[in-house]
Amino acid sequence: MKNRLRLSLLLAPATALLVAGCGSAAPQDAPSTDSAAKGFPVTVSNCGVKTTYQRAPQRAVSLNQHATEVMLALGLEKSMVGTGYLDDKILPEYRAAYDGLKVLSKEYPSFEALLTAEPDFVYGGFASTFDEKEGRSRAAFTKAGINTHLNIEECSSGPVTMDKMDEEIRALGKIFGVAGRAEQQVKKLHGTLDAVEEKLSGVTPTKLFVYDSGDKTAFTAGGTGIGNEMIKQAGGVNLFADVDKAFGDVSFEQVAQRAPEVIVIYDYGDQPVEDKKKFLLANPALKDVPAIRNKRFAVLPLSSTVLGVRVPSGVESLARQIHPERFR
Repeated sequence: MKNRLRLSLLLAPATALLVAGCGSAAPQDAPSTDSAAKGFPVTVSNCGVKTTYQRAPQRAVSLNQHATEVMLALGLEKSMVGTGYLDDKILPEYRAAYDGLKVLSKEYPSFEALLTAEPDFVYGGFASTFDEKEGRSRAAFTKAGINTHLNIEECSSGPVTMDKMDEEIRALGKIFGVAGRAEQQVKKLHGTLDAVEEKLSGVTPTKLFVYDSGDKTAFTAGGTGIGNEMIKQAGGVNLFADVDKAFGDVSFEQVAQRAPEVIVIYDYGDQPVEDKKKFLLANPALKDVPAIRNKRFAVLPLSSTVLGVRVPSGVESLARQIHPERFR
């Protein structure tokens, strides 16, 4: 995760190219192959790339978990010809739709492999989807006549809030002509957030430190990603919100100085949560930290901490772990 996120942060500025393209289908909330699609063309500006869609995409590919689940949440599986790169199991409500899709690769497919799927649209969750060094730049796709969209958490200039979640879902709704479905999804997601807010009314925020990974230093959530907003809405305070990026390295001595009451562990990859806990509990620099003394940990799957449809349920899960008394 650390390496991929660092690569994404480095690549995000490189996606700021001005291009235009087209897609294929209708704007109503049922896919159409009409040659003249009502409501189109539509123009979307995304991470420095401006694209005009004459019709909604009919042969889309999604790469990265959160991109795939946004597509499936909008019921767009029939407009997809492939997917790739999961960090976690697909949510149960999307499993049947996902099982009907072709998995192009376990991680990122090569540019050539993507071309064999004959997509007209590629949706990436991380900037590393469009790695120029790997030949997958957005400009390369444009040259091949394929439109692209990058999750806006990768290029937001300020702190990412729930408004960005709404914006991302609505943008996909606009591109695929399913604006009604997008609004329904936004309403559903905010229903979860509103319920959590009601439960936490008047709560004293808990001081949190996010541990993603690292043994010499700690790779943690900074103040500009959706993870920071999730912590706030779950009734917490991110002790490293002053790190002016979505993720960054801090020393374990800094963690000790800020004395978190709870440590939030991001769960993914080959290192089990229990191994991360053992490492933190045995770290001499942290021995006097309240969270360590009291063995107070919360766990979130990585797939819940990036901008997508899992964010509200991730907020609820975190709130239940750090303020269990409010959910009895």
